[in-house]
Amino acid sequence: MKKKSLVYILPIFFFLILVVFLGIGLKLDPREVPSPLVGKPAPEFTLPILDVPTANFSPEDYRGKVWLLNVWASWCSGCRVEHDLLLQLASSGLVPIVGMDYKDTDVNARKWLKQLGNPYEIVVTDADGKAGIDWGVYGVPETFVIDKQGIIRHKHIGPVTEAAINETILPLVRNLEKES
Repeated sequence: MKKKSLVYILPIFFFLILVVFLGIGLKLDPREVPSPLVGKPAPEFTLPILDVPTANFSPEDYRGKVWLLNVWASWCSGCRVEHDLLLQLASSGLVPIVGMDYKDTDVNARKWLKQLGNPYEIVVTDADGKAGIDWGVYGVPETFVIDKQGIIRHKHIGPVTEAAINETILPLVRNLEKES
């Protein structure tokens, strides 16, 4: 008799466990994917600067500054959504923004920036996507906050929002600026 009841109870028990995990998963924000790079040194790269193809940029060039790396592309619809906010942030002068044009052509990137405006102090081109892969980019746009020591302190996945800028990014930037 006990074996027969176990045959019925075990599947119901496992089904209930699956329902609990599904319920927990549905409440998670897909934009809050933990990055293994947060708290670690920013991956090094040396990439050409879009407007000065004979010059290169490396994260080491911004050592001693708190800055943002915004990974974008002209073909990215989410990048267009966040662009006006990045322009506003750049015009505030609160934090320098470096743009990484990801898996794009220089012609399309220049056209896009000319049409929409350029919020970036520097735009580097990552045509083959290798630097982006080292940074853990799996979709654009993505935005990183890097501290004065070159440590990644935050990763925002997807288009930045006004709330993300005002409630997360700028408070973090201000705190990092206070640190020596």
